[in-house]
Amino acid sequence: MDKHDEAVTQIADRVRKFYARKEAFRIYHGSTNSTRQSHFQRDRMVDTSGFNYVKLGVSINTLVKTTLNYSLIPLFVIEFPGITLGGGFVATAGEASSFLFRDGEVVRASAIERSDLFYRAASSFGTLGLTTMLEVQLIEAKAYVALTYHPVTSIIEAQREIETATKDPTCDYLDGIMYSEIKGVICAGRLTNDIGLDTKVQKFTRPSDPWFYLHAYHFTAKHTSPITEAIPLVDYLFRYDRGGFWVARYAYTYFLTPFNRVIRYLLDHYMHTRVLYHAVHRSGLSSQYIIQEVAIPYPQTATFMTYLATTFKNYPIWLCPLKQSGKGIASTHSLQVDKLNQKFVTWNRDFEQKVHELGGQKWLYAHTYYIEQEFDEIYNRKEYDALRKKYSGSYLPSVYEKEKVDISKEKVKAENETWREWTRRHVKSAWPLQGLYGVYKAAMNGEYLLARTEKKAGKME
Repeated sequence: MDKHDEAVTQIADRVRKFYARKEAFRIYHGSTNSTRQSHFQRDRMVDTSGFNYVKLGVSINTLVKTTLNYSLIPLFVIEFPGITLGGGFVATAGEASSFLFRDGEVVRASAIERSDLFYRAASSFGTLGLTTMLEVQLIEAKAYVALTYHPVTSIIEAQREIETATKDPTCDYLDGIMYSEIKGVICAGRLTNDIGLDTKVQKFTRPSDPWFYLHAYHFTAKHTSPITEAIPLVDYLFRYDRGGFWVARYAYTYFLTPFNRVIRYLLDHYMHTRVLYHAVHRSGLSSQYIIQEVAIPYPQTATFMTYLATTFKNYPIWLCPLKQSGKGIASTHSLQVDKLNQKFVTWNRDFEQKVHELGGQKWLYAHTYYIEQEFDEIYNRKEYDALRKKYSGSYLPSVYEKEKVDISKEKVKAENETWREWTRRHVKSAWPLQGLYGVYKAAMNGEYLLARTEKKAGKME
């Protein structure tokens, strides 16, 4: 804790200087699982990437590996191993947190102490303060997850299976995938050390292993009744890492590459989420795909799924039921759209309006196209501004300012670009150069969030 306290003191001093100058800054974590493109200026940021030793910068897989040494695991484990503990604070089962405010003050918050800060900071994207420490619940680990696949033929049937599973006290994990309007699977898991001699053990982390979503799909094709298999705990927790759920399949389509087990084996290194995120950011392809995660009230789920089926006609769609404590349930999906920016924006706007119409909310790690009035209404701007004022953050950019996509700014930039800039942009975005550039940068594993700056004294890279 001495090293941690020393690091917090150093960061607090830097924050205090920004506050004294009333100068806005951004928080640099060293990596991102957001699908929005982000760039950081070194002289206008606070670097927390060094918090990577049982601190906020530690990755989820490192945390799991460490706690397993004590036969424990976090109560909630985020599905991608590269997500950091701090970055996953939105979903983590946290008991308490320490926050560093814009004026350099460090305080502790929990469900009892400063509860307003504790609950609201999780989705404030650093606009209330920096999270410097989290207390996380741990539970006893078991060797396996006994996972039962329940084939379903509609979203209504899927909801019935979910309701049954949530009433079962032995159910530890629950999610589902809809592969079409009439084909899906609900997966209910139970932690266990004991498996039957006739129970198949299935892994998902080796190059030769299947991607989970494909494996579950084949189960639904072969079986019409529930079937159970045993999955090693870590393999289950990170079952969606290889293939990034199913987003990586778009890479095969983009590069006109055969999508079979042999090719997936050969390209396995590039199919993990750490590499996928790196590639999509460096290539700029995130501006051509819709990757959204939204919370829809449970009674409106079937209506929303019908809307997706008729408007986008794109599957699979992930179903992630969450126990509520003032928040909603969530589902995620990925949709490929035409390169034309206007259609991309229109589809996003239509999607956002439908979510709002059904009383839902979207997670803000992705592209956001709400107009400010809509955003304020959905995300309770009045309460948020009161907290910013209370905790000395009013002068900094708001969540809306950080997350919105400024279409008018992009349009002006395009209208004023030089012939050379226009040529460079079109060459860089041409198929397949755009994708190859992202793969190259991911393979080189270079910094992709910090913007390069040149100064008279030399280059800062």
